[in-house]
Amino acid sequence: MPMAINSVNIYKKKRGKWIALTSDEKTVAASGSSAKVALSRAAKKGLKKPILSFVPTKIIPKIG
Repeated sequence: MPMAINSVNIYKKKRGKWIALTSDEKTVAASGSSAKVALSRAAKKGLKKPILSFVPTKIIPKIG
């Protein structure tokens, strides 16, 4: 069974930004104001297929 990932630290440091994660889904390789910027920065670090995600500025629970 996969373990849950605690992304609180990522949220605190990167809210409102796009992030490029490594395959472990925990390590932020790069970030930027757009997905294109985050992807470009990750590529410069040698990461070929990062996982891109947007970190919201606010966490709003959704039910339903």
